[in-house]
Amino acid sequence: MSQRFKPSVTVAAVIEQDGRYLFVEEDTPEGLRLNNPAGHLEQGESPLDAVVREALEETARPFTPTAFLGVYLARFLRPATQDDVTYVRLAYSGTVGEAIAGRALDDGIRRTLWLSLDELTACQARHRSPLVLQCVRDHAAGRHLPLDAVFSHGSLSQPLTLMPS
Repeated sequence: MSQRFKPSVTVAAVIEQDGRYLFVEEDTPEGLRLNNPAGHLEQGESPLDAVVREALEETARPFTPTAFLGVYLARFLRPATQDDVTYVRLAYSGTVGEAIAGRALDDGIRRTLWLSLDELTACQARHRSPLVLQCVRDHAAGRHLPLDAVFSHGSLSQPLTLMPS
């Protein structure tokens, strides 16, 4: 019997202000990498709630999603462990407020930085994945879908009990 495919579901925030995009520099098993503020979807949370939480944890700034960018997939073979991981990324664009004084960045996040699309393109070898640049390119091209393009059923917070038939 074959093993069931279990992709890793993540969310990402694409944040642009005055022609520059907000990124995090983070420690990874592959070294220091650039990423959109992003992270894993947790049990019981909607993707919209997850992206707001992850952006706050990684940037210390409140994030307000304004549009859904899309669903992105990429496959990655981790050099150190040879783990074969497929990521399913739900990306949102939006705005951030000022950094919250005294709020620490999430573990592993070294700093936040603002880069132009050209600057981001010039340092692709430092990206956490090819999805970092693709999401920003889609945003820069004007891609935006309504936030309700992703439906989250209430059972995420209160699981349904299925009755035998």
